[in-house]
Amino acid sequence: MKNLTRLAALGVASALALTACGSDSGDDSAPGTQVVKLWLAGETDTPEDLTKWLEKEYEAQNEGTDLKIERIDWGQLIPRLQTALSDENQTPDVFEVGNTQAATFTSVGAFTDLTDKVSDLGDTIAPESFVEAGSYDGKQFALPYYWGSRYVFYSKKAFADAGITPPKTLAEFNKAAVTLKAKGGKDYSGFWVPGQDWRNGISWLFANGGDIAAQEGDSWVGKLSSPESVKGLEEWKNLSDNASAAPKDGLDAEAWVPYNNGEAAMFMAPGWARWSVPEEMATDLGGFALPGTDGNAAPVFAGGSNIGISAKSKKQDEAYALLKLIYSDEYQTMLAENGLGPANPEFTAKMGDDEFAQASIAAASNSKLTPTSPHWTEVETTQVMEEFFGKLAGGEDVAKTAKEYDAKLEAILNK
Repeated sequence: MKNLTRLAALGVASALALTACGSDSGDDSAPGTQVVKLWLAGETDTPEDLTKWLEKEYEAQNEGTDLKIERIDWGQLIPRLQTALSDENQTPDVFEVGNTQAATFTSVGAFTDLTDKVSDLGDTIAPESFVEAGSYDGKQFALPYYWGSRYVFYSKKAFADAGITPPKTLAEFNKAAVTLKAKGGKDYSGFWVPGQDWRNGISWLFANGGDIAAQEGDSWVGKLSSPESVKGLEEWKNLSDNASAAPKDGLDAEAWVPYNNGEAAMFMAPGWARWSVPEEMATDLGGFALPGTDGNAAPVFAGGSNIGISAKSKKQDEAYALLKLIYSDEYQTMLAENGLGPANPEFTAKMGDDEFAQASIAAASNSKLTPTSPHWTEVETTQVMEEFFGKLAGGEDVAKTAKEYDAKLEAILNK
């Protein structure tokens, strides 16, 4: 029997000891007015123009109803949801979670079943990997909200000075990164590779046919030590050793900072990182999808989130009306025009036709997510993958360490 109290058992967060942080920012609605609550993740991830549009349009279309949007910091999202979702008086009516968190919430019954309503929201909802992350036991509970594929940002001048053009295969990319590092010197990175940056690092694993873990029957089996995975991990380790001056215990946060400081020729990040490069450096900035072994885009880990209706919401119809507005042509267009990959592929072209938009679209075409085990969130909260990649960057044997961490993954994913 699915139960929301299983959130703690699944290792979503060590929040059993937490008291409620409060699930509403206050209600100043007129007496008799119904309030629908939407929780969005991140302080600025959804642009303010979009939230204002949602409020205005929803209230215009639903007389007597106020839409209250609350932004929840990513670091507080899990404990806030854990506190609120089991209480019909505290729960948001519609809420957003990260794509890698979706499987945990779908498996414990936190979302309302949308299986029979998906077709009403759009002829096609994508990316498929996000759709899969929001499904459980053959039913659809959460849907893609937006996606942001990772791709490579680079200095055109650094490439020109080194006589390098954007690579067409992963092997060419690896060689270019080492060449740029050698030209730049000891403290320079041809490609910025923080040691614990597993979210970018798994692209090399995926590109070589490897995986993190796969479901076999009723069990999850670690795949880090497969020959394909080891090959990709060894390529990544070579970049860490010979193409980067990044800290061996560094994380993937703000990869654009060393680039902005002139300390790196390339970095890899979701498409919205483009806006973190100063305007005066924009003419030198280029972008391309990480190439795979065959010349097509490599399978990269896609950023983004899923959204759905709280199963405990007392306003199911009103919440669904909000979802319909989110998947409307107007809102999907605004997502795309703001550089956020829309759930309706029909509007992807609205992201633009420059090299950055094309890189984002190409990367998304072959994107991949983490294992859809309900327990994956525990892998993230305990930082198992950061630890694994950090050990490789620190010099430990790839094959031996991969076997060790396959066992750790299996212990968590099969709880």
